Amino acid sequence: MKTVLMVAEKPSLAQSIAKILSKGSCSSRKGLNGACSVHEYMGTFSGQSVRFKMTSVCGHVMSLDFIGKYNNWDKVDPAELFTKAPTEKKEANPKLNMVKFLQVEGKGCDYVVLWLDCDKEGENICFEVLDAIEPVMNRPYGSERTVYRAKFSSITDTDIWAAMNKLGEPNRNEALSVDARQELDLRIGCAFTRFQTKYFQGKYGNLDSSLISFGPCQTPTLGFCVERHDKIQSFKPETYWVIQAKVFKGKESPLTLDWDRVRVFDREVGQMFVNMTKTSREAKVESVSKKEKAKQRPLALNTVEMLRVASSSLGMGPQHTMQIAERLYTQGYISYPRTETNHYHDNFDLKGTLRQQANNPFWAQEVKALLSEGLNRPRKGSDAGDHPPITPMRAASEGELGSDGWRLYEYIVRHFIATVSQDCKYLQTTISFTIASEGFSCSGKTLISPGFTEVMPWLGIPLEEAMPVCERGDVFTVEEIKLVERQTSPPDYLTEADLITLMEKHGIGTDASIPVHINNISQRNYVTVENGRKLKPTNLGIVLVHGYYKTDAELVLPTIRGAVEKQLNLIAQGKANYQQVLQHTLDIFKRKFHYFFDTIASMDELMEVTFSPIAATGKPLSRCGKCHRFMKYIQAKPSRLHCAGCDETYSLPQNGAIKLYKELRCPLDEFELVLWTSGSRGKSYPLCPYCFSNPPFRDMKKGMGCNECTHPSCQHSLNSLGIGQCVECEGGVLVLDPTSGPKWKMACNRCNVMVHFFEHAHRVQVAQESCEACEASLVAVDFNKTRSPLPDGETQHSGCVFCDPVFQDLVELKHATMRHPSMTRGGGARRGGRGRGRGRREKKPKDKMAALAAYFV
Repeated sequence: MKTVLMVAEKPSLAQSIAKILSKGSCSSRKGLNGACSVHEYMGTFSGQSVRFKMTSVCGHVMSLDFIGKYNNWDKVDPAELFTKAPTEKKEANPKLNMVKFLQVEGKGCDYVVLWLDCDKEGENICFEVLDAIEPVMNRPYGSERTVYRAKFSSITDTDIWAAMNKLGEPNRNEALSVDARQELDLRIGCAFTRFQTKYFQGKYGNLDSSLISFGPCQTPTLGFCVERHDKIQSFKPETYWVIQAKVFKGKESPLTLDWDRVRVFDREVGQMFVNMTKTSREAKVESVSKKEKAKQRPLALNTVEMLRVASSSLGMGPQHTMQIAERLYTQGYISYPRTETNHYHDNFDLKGTLRQQANNPFWAQEVKALLSEGLNRPRKGSDAGDHPPITPMRAASEGELGSDGWRLYEYIVRHFIATVSQDCKYLQTTISFTIASEGFSCSGKTLISPGFTEVMPWLGIPLEEAMPVCERGDVFTVEEIKLVERQTSPPDYLTEADLITLMEKHGIGTDASIPVHINNISQRNYVTVENGRKLKPTNLGIVLVHGYYKTDAELVLPTIRGAVEKQLNLIAQGKANYQQVLQHTLDIFKRKFHYFFDTIASMDELMEVTFSPIAATGKPLSRCGKCHRFMKYIQAKPSRLHCAGCDETYSLPQNGAIKLYKELRCPLDEFELVLWTSGSRGKSYPLCPYCFSNPPFRDMKKGMGCNECTHPSCQHSLNSLGIGQCVECEGGVLVLDPTSGPKWKMACNRCNVMVHFFEHAHRVQVAQESCEACEASLVAVDFNKTRSPLPDGETQHSGCVFCDPVFQDLVELKHATMRHPSMTRGGGARRGGRGRGRGRREKKPKDKMAALAAYFV
């Protein structure tokens, strides 16, 4: 019997699709990587009985990066990154072992059906999956087709079965356009980022950004924000005057009239008109016009419009909105949330979609009225040829979706109902007056039919005071005429919604990447998000953009990136050559980089005015091992130590606190050690500032502290304080934290596992001997006599933390509180045991491991 492997983009998606196609009769098991499940069932495929295996990846299988040596910022000229530096595809998340997992499941399969998301990124992932599994699949007979692509827009029975019955092929051109974008962003972004980060962080101490990044899309996005900031700063308010007239008729409330000339910028001229109008105490009605007008129902919902509304009306950032939308999609509540299309095809089942919402109390009345009276055909929008508009696919309640999930879902439902509702109709009445010879008018709106605004009340016609009944020739009495002084006001800062509109207009990013670029400029401390989701540029963001304008304006203007996006779209359509577009674009930016390198001084002039030199920043903390003077600790991102005497800067671990470590020195270089800590509930370890940036041993890498140092005899090193292999991660070693007493703990030097033990002990030391059972180092514990938990009042005991029954009740596994996800660095203890066999526990009997797990629960 033949086997069909089916692959979706996310585990939850695979489960939903398998449940639909197997009609709920599939069996499930965990894959070897623990993250992806495999759902199996019997069925028919191409007229034959087959075994189906449905599984998934977790987004991209591979990512693009430079080969090893070109990732060293200190040894590689950034200019080499444009053409000389080779790139390679690496596993996007090595911990998932996704390639091996796919090969294990794909081995011996005869066909593959790709259920990846139906956009360009999804097509790219299709070929990543194929690269992994095609070598291990059974060979086809002759020209037999073995690779199929499912195209779908929602997780519903109808859509999934329709996709299964109409399988196509993956699109190589769309995948290539993604490859081109990835390589361009990698080469261009890394070259500029590395150069300007090293240049400016080496000179200024208060930039407050760990990375001064450049991105072909990110930088124009920042440019829009700074352009608006500049308009606000350069704005000069002008004084102008308007005539305000109030008139009344009989006992009716007075009407405030608008002046036909609107305003004048000369006070004397305004006063002249006031004097003229004051000669008459009557306002004569010249005309009364009544026009029926309509406020159009919205177009069908696409991604950009959803992001705009979520930011402006729901107060949700674009990145957060997309995460929620993707979750709603994978759970089957809405259709695919990444689409540029805002037009429904004629064959779209609008009535069936609407019928699903008939029982929701929030809009049941409007939905039932539409179903009985008939739907209004949605307005004709634009069809980008990708996915249908974002549409609710099944009913839901707030309890099912949670707060933000429900708010977004509610908006999507209301928007859909509005698209098939009638337009909002109202009557606009305008009355024109003359007072003396000057023209005035007033207007008001009266609702005729609310139409779509019944489900979108925030867009409704506001209630206004009724206009008086009058006709041409009627006379009103003038109550008041006065000259009012006002000033022009500056524009406001861009909101996220405004920025999304500008990015779409200029072709910066795609519907999928726009939220990422906006999030990046905020994460880099280039802008801050103020009340009302307004984006206010920081000093760093402003100086960078002004600097680009001084050196090469095209680096920040949207024109060149917009042109590149058009070329990438041509690759996707098969109308442009992948290599030619890639080479041409890289040649342009390479020349721009060299010019930027030569003219960086003009940007530096702006930096000098705004930021402080590194030597004038920070507070004295620890002594330099070279000149023995105090180095200054610079807390602003990225935190570091600077020695003014040697003019050297030393990196430090980020996202934690740094303090002097008992004035102890490194035995290798005489630098005073410092202690990094993530707080009282987190982990901490000492480090030598010099060794942290300049690893002293071959088996060490940059960014390692004393808890990973392989010095054979230093009292702070891994060889002196390491106890045993981490109980959770592979390769990590649990290291005693000598500063943690009396609440003693050991922490993994690779992940965030932390073991609390021997509370209130007077002293805890790592012994020279090792455990015979598991080869972990023994620990000697000394308790105060009054607080000793040891049996028979003993105060001292030596034993294995993992195996000794005396210690079992004194050990508690926890996870360190992390200030930021980036703190769980890779590159910790990759060396397993060394010296006295520390950290090696492979020989531990299975029953020992079970016992260990039991008392760590």
